[in-house]
Amino acid sequence: MNGLFTWIIMGLIAGVLAKFLHPGKDGGGIIMTILLGIGGAVLGGWIGTKFLNIGSVSGFDFKSIGLAAGGSLLILIVHRMIAGK
Repeated sequence: MNGLFTWIIMGLIAGVLAKFLHPGKDGGGIIMTILLGIGGAVLGGWIGTKFLNIGSVSGFDFKSIGLAAGGSLLILIVHRMIAGK
């Protein structure tokens, strides 16, 4: 249960950072922000491991938050491009 709670908190932080860095009118509220952040953490960890050689989202530290927020920002930008916002 502790791991799930950590992913939710990390997702919330990453999602909020992504929406702060790329503001706009997105619906969904806090649940969508958390899901955006969790998806961003997965994407950011994959990019960090496969392409940047800096590791993955492995804990609650600045590197992991940065990777998660970067992945969330990428998802948010692609979503807005597809949705035409």
